[in-house]
Amino acid sequence: MILQPPIVHPVTYDLLIFDADGTLRSCTVPGQPCPNRPGEYGLMPHVRDTMALYDWRTVWVSIVSNQGGVGLGFLSEPTARFLLQETLAEATGQVIGPTQVWMCPHAPQAGCACRKPSPLLLEQAQMPMHSRGLLHGPDQVLYVGDQTSDREAAERAGITFCYAHVFFGWETTP
Repeated sequence: MILQPPIVHPVTYDLLIFDADGTLRSCTVPGQPCPNRPGEYGLMPHVRDTMALYDWRTVWVSIVSNQGGVGLGFLSEPTARFLLQETLAEATGQVIGPTQVWMCPHAPQAGCACRKPSPLLLEQAQMPMHSRGLLHGPDQVLYVGDQTSDREAAERAGITFCYAHVFFGWETTP
């Protein structure tokens, strides 16, 4: 299912999963699609204000992202993971643990099993909650992204999807 406007916050899900680039953050280096080091990104419009509406003690949050720059040699896997944790922490105001960050570190043409639109990362992001008995079905999960591959991954994982421009209230895709 894909959510259409209007979004009335806070939406009621037990797990909110966000894509990174074009959803939570944008790269500030001209001509570079994704940040490769700290200080090379800023949060997208309305992200911090929207995220502040949620009680992160009762809603679990994760980030799922293709990080092809790792496979292409632009940044290391630990740096990519750190930048994703930093992005989610900045967006939510929360300390982010390792089980909240899921990424595909492979080059875009690598043919791996984890690159979106594969549902693998979205399925892995649900596992910590499943193992604690806190998530009983895919209807309790919302994935927010900006690309068709994000929507396709959510459909394949059987979870609800919402485009970032709808979730964060952008008039059009920034």
